Amino acid sequence: MAHISSVLKRSSKEKPADKIDCGKFSINLLRSSIEYNGKEFELTKNELKILSLLFENRGTIVSRDDLMSQLWSSNMFIDDNTLTVNINRLRNKLEEAGLGQVIETKRGRGYLVR
Repeated sequence: MAHISSVLKRSSKEKPADKIDCGKFSINLLRSSIEYNGKEFELTKNELKILSLLFENRGTIVSRDDLMSQLWSSNMFIDDNTLTVNINRLRNKLEEAGLGQVIETKRGRGYLVR
């Protein structure tokens, strides 16, 4: 009985989500891509982290410092412009997919998605 109980506990654990529903489109975490209108657009590792973090905190401003600490957890100094470049590349990919204006900049505070 103990063995069966143990097996049931392990099998009933919630699996981590493999997709994040973002309204108009979805983020496929397993394939590192966004899916929109039946098409798939590939994301880099950092673009995926940024977009998923913003949508996990939807409706809340995510500070640049929070994004940088999530992206680069090492003690190595990362230039603030590195984050700006990654955000711009992500915005360009979203625009190419037909999803312009997804990420909103809150000047001096961070980024927001609704």
